[in-house]
Order: sequence, then C-alpha cells, then structure tokens
Amino acid sequence: MHASTTCPYCGVGCGVIVTHDGRTATGVEGDREHPANHGRLCVKGSALAETLGHHGRLTHPRVDGVEVDWDTALSTVAERLEATQAAHGREAVAAYLSGQLLTEDYYVANKLFKGFLGTPHLDTNSRLCMASAVAAYKRSLGADAVPCNYEDLEKAELVVLVGSNLAWNHPVLYQRLRTAKQRNPLMRVVVIDPRVTDTCEIADLYLGIRPGSDARLFNGLLAFMAERGRLDRVYLERHTQGIDAALAAAREDDCSIEAIAADCDVDAERLETFFYWFASQLHVVTLYSQGINQSSSGTDKCNAIINCHLAGGKLGLPGAGPFSITGQPNAMGGREVGGLANQLAAHMDYHTPGAIDRVTRFWTTDTLTPRLPDGPGHKAVELFDAIQRGEIRAVWIMATNPGVSLPDANRVRRILEACPLVIVSDCMANADILPYADIVLPASSWSEKDGTVSNSERRISRQRGLLPPPGEARHDWWIISQVACRLGFAEAFAYTHPGEIFDEHARLSDFENYPDNQGQGARLFDISGLAGLDRAAYDALEPIQWPVNARAPQGTARLFTDGRFATPDGLARLIPVRPCGPRQALSEARPLRLNSGRVRDQWHTMTRTARSPRLMNHRSEPFIEVNPNDAERYGVKDQQLARLEGAGGDYLGRVRVSNAQRRGEVFVPMHWNDSFSGQARMGGLLAAHLDPVSGQPESKHGAVSLAPLAPGWEATLILAADSDCEFVWRDESTYWAYIPLANSRRWQLAGGEVGSACGGVESACGGVESACGGVEKVSRDWLAWARQHLPGEPALWAEDAASGRLRAAGFAGGRLSWWLMVGSPLELPALHWLDERFAEAAAGEALPSDLRRRLLAGCDAGEADAGPTVCSCHQVGRKAIVEAIRAGDDDVEALGARLACGTQCGSCIPELKSLIEEEAAHAGTEQALVHEAV
Repeated sequence: MHASTTCPYCGVGCGVIVTHDGRTATGVEGDREHPANHGRLCVKGSALAETLGHHGRLTHPRVDGVEVDWDTALSTVAERLEATQAAHGREAVAAYLSGQLLTEDYYVANKLFKGFLGTPHLDTNSRLCMASAVAAYKRSLGADAVPCNYEDLEKAELVVLVGSNLAWNHPVLYQRLRTAKQRNPLMRVVVIDPRVTDTCEIADLYLGIRPGSDARLFNGLLAFMAERGRLDRVYLERHTQGIDAALAAAREDDCSIEAIAADCDVDAERLETFFYWFASQLHVVTLYSQGINQSSSGTDKCNAIINCHLAGGKLGLPGAGPFSITGQPNAMGGREVGGLANQLAAHMDYHTPGAIDRVTRFWTTDTLTPRLPDGPGHKAVELFDAIQRGEIRAVWIMATNPGVSLPDANRVRRILEACPLVIVSDCMANADILPYADIVLPASSWSEKDGTVSNSERRISRQRGLLPPPGEARHDWWIISQVACRLGFAEAFAYTHPGEIFDEHARLSDFENYPDNQGQGARLFDISGLAGLDRAAYDALEPIQWPVNARAPQGTARLFTDGRFATPDGLARLIPVRPCGPRQALSEARPLRLNSGRVRDQWHTMTRTARSPRLMNHRSEPFIEVNPNDAERYGVKDQQLARLEGAGGDYLGRVRVSNAQRRGEVFVPMHWNDSFSGQARMGGLLAAHLDPVSGQPESKHGAVSLAPLAPGWEATLILAADSDCEFVWRDESTYWAYIPLANSRRWQLAGGEVGSACGGVESACGGVESACGGVEKVSRDWLAWARQHLPGEPALWAEDAASGRLRAAGFAGGRLSWWLMVGSPLELPALHWLDERFAEAAAGEALPSDLRRRLLAGCDAGEADAGPTVCSCHQVGRKAIVEAIRAGDDDVEALGARLACGTQCGSCIPELKSLIEEEAAHAGTEQALVHEAV
C-alpha cells in the first residue's frame, strides 16, 4: 500500500509517500504532488523507513518507576495535578511542549492547561528557535505571519541567506534555490554567516561577519538606502510608519562603509557590493533562521531585516520579503493554537482586546466554565526558574528534552530532580529526561500519529497515521483528553478523532473575527474555510496555505500584497534598532566565542535519526570545529580529543581543524546527548541570557575555553547488537561516544593514564588462537578487562606492549560477540566488513576459518577505510571520492556517474564541490613546486 504524509523533521514540511503493509513501512520517497518539495527529499527524509520499528520505544505507562495500566496512569496524573493546584494554587502546574507535536495535540494541551486548569504556564521548545522571529513580525507587521512562500525563492532577483546554513538545515529548499539559480543566471545569492558553510557553494558573495553584528549590518544597509536615494518613499508614506525613528537609530553609529565593515569585521568593498545589490533590486528575499533568532537581541536583529524590506517596498511581491525559516516541523502550527506562554489560541494574545472573554465563551460548555488566566505565563527558561523557586510544583513535558536543549542544561536537570511532580510524554525509551519523571506516558510517533502540521510558508499538511503504535503507546491528544475527563472536563474534551479537534480549531479562528470594510478579519489567521470537514474530507485534506476562508477558499500564497497589514491602522511599523553585542562576554578564562548548530544528517537529540546507522557516518562523533591558528595556539590537533569549558559545564569532542571557522571562534553540534556521548551536551556550555522581548535564549554566542584532552589510551569496541552486558566502560572512560552500526554497536572510548603493567596476566595459547605468539603486556590489561566485562572469552588477540596497542575478538557460544581495538581511531579499517560478520553471528552462522584469520585486521584482504562518509544515500566515503577526482573525475556529474554520490538527495553536492576545489588547489601547489624545482 502507498500513502501520503508529511516528513517530521525540519520546517520545510516535505510531502512523502510511504510504502507499507499496514504494520511496517518498507520504503519512503518524495511526494511529487506536494508543493513544498515536488518529490525531493533530503537524506534524513529518505531514511525515514529505517528509523521505524518497535525497538527502543516506550511501550507501557509507568508511575513511580512501576509499570501500570492506562487507567491507573491517567487517574494518577489527574489526581496529582488536582492535588497540586488544591494545595498551591492553579498556577503551580505547568506544561512544556514541542514543535514535534501535531497541531491537534497542541490545541488540546493548550485548552486544558490555560482554559480549564487555569494556568498560564504553558510554553514550547519553539521558544528556543522561533520566538524572536515571531515577536519581530508582530511588532512590525501586526501578526505572526510569514509573508513569503517557497516560490519566492525561485522568483527572486537576489536571495540573502543570513544566519542560515540552508544546505544542511533545510536541504530541500537549498536544492530548490540551487536549481532556480542554475535556470536564472541573473539571480544573485549572498550568504552572511560567521562560518563558511556548505551553503556558500551557490553564493555570489560571502560576508563572514563577526558573530552578533547582524543588527549593525542591516542598520547600515538602511542608512545606505537612505543615503543613496533608494528608499521607496511612496510605499513608506502609504503603508508604513516609523521610518524617521528607525533611520535616526541607525544613524546613531558611524554609517560609513568603512566603519560598518570594521564593526562587522568584513571587507569594505564586499560589504558595499551587498548594500548596492540589495538597494538596487526590488525582488529580494532575505531568508533568516537560528543564526539571527538565537540571540539576546534576536528580535531587534529580525526587525532590522524587516525594516530594510519595508523601506524599499520589497514585500508583498513575488520574489520579495523577509522570510523566517522554521526549525521544527510544526513550530508554526503550535503557535496557531496558542502554544507559547504569551498566547491564547487562534493567534489571539492576552492583550488582544476582548480575547480572554472571547476564548472563554468559545470554550464554555453548558455545565463548565473555563478559568482562563488574566495574563501571560512564564516563557521556557523562566518556567524552569519558577520550578526552582518552588512556585511551579508540577510540570508535564511532552515530546522534548529540556535537559539537553535548554541553556545551562545541567541546572535544568537539577531543577527537575527536585521538582515534586514531573510527568513526561515521550515515544523513546532512551530520552534523557526520563530519569527525572515520576510518571511516564508512552506516546505514538511519526507514521502512527494522525493530524496536521504547518510548515514555514504557512502551509497546512496532513500527517497521517499509517501504522499501529507499539505496545500500549497512545496519541498525545488522546492522553491529554483522557486526563481532562478524569479532572471533570469530559464534556469539553469528548474527542474521538483528531478531525474533531481540527474542526474546533478552525471554528475558533473564525469566532468573532469580524471583517473590516474590505472584508478582512481582525485576525489574519483564519482557516474558517476548513471548518465543517467530515471525516473523509479531513482524511483527504490537501496541502493549503492560510488564510483559508470565504475570500480565499483555495488558500493564500502571499500576504500583504495590497500593502495593508495586520495592525490596528493597517500600517506596518519600522522599529528603531540599537545594536548590542552578545551578553555572554569573552574573558581571559573563556576567550573563545562559541557557535552552535545542526549537522547535515542528524535531527535534534538523535533519538530518531540515530536509528538509521547510515545517518551516523557523516559526523559520527561529537566534534569541535577550530580554526588552524587557534588549534596551534591552544595545542589541539585535528582528529584528537579536546575539552571546552563554558558557563554551565564541559563538552568533550573530537577536533576538526577547518579554515571555514573564524579565528577566535569554535563550533559545536547541538545533537549529542547522554545516550550517545558522556559529556557532549551543547546546552551545558551556555548561560541563560534571554532576549528581553521574545524570551528566546542566546544559543549562538557562548564563551568557552579550549584545551587538549590528551587521554592515556583510546579504544574502539564493537558489540553484537543483542549483547546485554553492562556498559561499565562509560563510567571508566573520560570520553565515550556510541555509534550505531547496521548489525552491531560501536563505542569510541578514551581514558586517562593507568600504568604500564598488565598485572601478570598471561595470554596462554592453549587451544586459543593468538597472533601474539606468547605473553605480551600492554599499558592496561585489556584482556583481563574484556574477560570481566564483555560476554564471551577472548579467542583472538594481538598485542604490542611497547605502543600499548591491541586488537582482540571474543566469542560466546561459538558466535562472534565483540571486537576490540586499542589505539587511535585513525587506525581503524572500514568497519562494514566487521559489521557483516556480526550479522552472520546473529543469524547463527559459524565464522569460516579464512574469515576468522582476517578478523583482527577487521577487513577483507587489502581493504582500507573509506574515510568519513560524504554521500549518506549511497554510503560513499571521502577516500573513494578523492581517488576518483585524482583519476580525472573532476566535476560533480563525473563523480556521480562513477560512484553515484550526489545523485539522490543532493545534500552532499556542496561537500563534493569542496573536495574538487581542495584537490585542484593541492594539484596546483604540487605543480608550482615542480616548476620551482626545475
């Protein structure tokens, strides 16, 4: 069977076609009919079927560590929430939600907590990525309403990417833009980013600005437009207010090109080129993401961008507008139903005239009256501060992991440990937050959940439940509704299907949304045209962009085309912006600026993507990207381990020396958590500095120190997938990283000095094959350690006492059980051969003697490690690509013809081009040396 649904990863909202038999999914491909992606998928989307299955899932409710039935779990949740409010007041309970939830889940949660429990303290992890963009749109345009759509990227004359590594974070949009640029040679692309990322592959101009200087740059652009007579005075007069104040703020600093370039640390000539391009083109799209938002002044930075578009009339046109690109799949859907602490529902805020009374009356039933709060609740970081103070005594966390993602994450864990009641709804058994939960509720996941999501271009799409949830897992909307019923609110939560929730949501968007004299409702968010859908129509709902109403029954592709905005007087506001730098100041103790972000093949905390082993091959360990000059200064080397120390703790990772990184700055990924590494949580490095308007934390501008780790030993351990031994090596190791393979499990380990004696243990060869030929000693008695901690006896080993190196393999019941190499991971062979041997062992197959002899080598005769994976779709390694380039395949098409890399999702194409350029430069250097020698 084939069914259409929506990808659960980034905010692009790609349509996918799933092939399934009603119980398992056998394949995933892009939906050619979906307007977001037209059949394209990135490597994460392509691997979705590989991430499914019941292993590692939460399958039963737990109360105080004991498995219980659903009736007991739900009744306990209701009783404890009710008791908490009875003892401490209704604001003593809170909820923390996620952009991973579907709109229907969000709606019911918001309705229960704000409408019926009467607490304002419900917020979402979207606060960490989108809150500043939301606040800026509302300050300037009057509503949380992205004015653009994806087609605008293809229609633009100039596309500015700022604070967005589109190639890695939104790959399908990047491919659409790349294709559009190939078709239109006149299109220009500017990339503004402190790091040289893969997105720069299509850039006509790159500005590697100083972190945090974005507002200064766009204020300078506004002043430049005014100086050069490039303001659209007619548009400003008819459709905006505030240009004089915005210009006055921009001009408070020296507005000369040289001064702005110096403040932003970019070349003055390149900066002036960007200013000229922006000022002279009408059809300009500025696409911005977390590099702008995640700042203690993120709202102002967003408004500085919007100011420039309003000042030039570059909004409401095809190929024009300020475009905030969402990080999560349903961050926008959550905001539509009130998922932020300062919202109610249907884009109504607490301060919206009449909103509290309006929502109260809409949710009122014949017997129950909601108890809506009088004002906004605590935003994400402040919510956990309130738990620490004892003001909030119960929190329900759904589909998110604040102990990893929030700043000062170690403190967040201590707060949760002390909180009297922590309820967690999740789908994965390895979620870091579970040890702090008093009540655990197993939730359904992608391919099981049924509802809607809204992507970055306001497009509502169906996410369809195709497969049954495992065990006792249930849908979030059902769990919340059942708790509401036990709290006495059954009449208001008598939902039997998500379609009924969606209908209520659509009706609320139209409720007393009175049209003005031009027929537009007071609230821009309006999906009244989707109200009243029966079950069949809801199931068949096609992707559509809001507003959807009587004026726009087919949806609305682009907003503000008539120059009327969602403000009381219909005029957009230009906001005075006064630039300020990061709050996390550098110091002698912490001299390096920390930047954070995603990697190409992973998603959030990897609980889903790490289930696909091939997605672990591109960046398999937590890493620290360092400029070569800083590497030399701080004594760290490429591929060696190092330690960062920040405001909240330490981070251990493998060094990647790169010229793409600015001097004085380091980059770390956001994905690794305690399930995949011992000390690699990015959130633990950050202080909790917030944007004063949006409440969004500053996650892009930490301050850290860097030092080499220099362990006494490093080791690689591979275990059979069904091994049930205790992972004691995690406690014994200074550093560890878990890397799932297709048929086995890999661990990278490193530890301190342990001495050189092996304790007198001999490796007797009586009946056991040993490549050492007798007694050998290593710096640590690894064979004794293996006998103590690993299943099965060492059957093969080779030691080098002088260097401390060892390779060994163990068998249990005649089957390969483990493989161990003590030494640098740079010495590893290609591991797929070994992984296949574990697959054979799992199938009960005996290892032939010829393969047994090769086991210590870890590879087939003469097979070398392919290097880091570049193309995840076809598992093509760096070494094979470099060899092909040197053999004459010096363009992407030739490499694709030979190796298939870059021929599926295209995410690896920027890296392929970089390798081609590196080899060309290397060849040019060699040729120059030959000439010099001659």
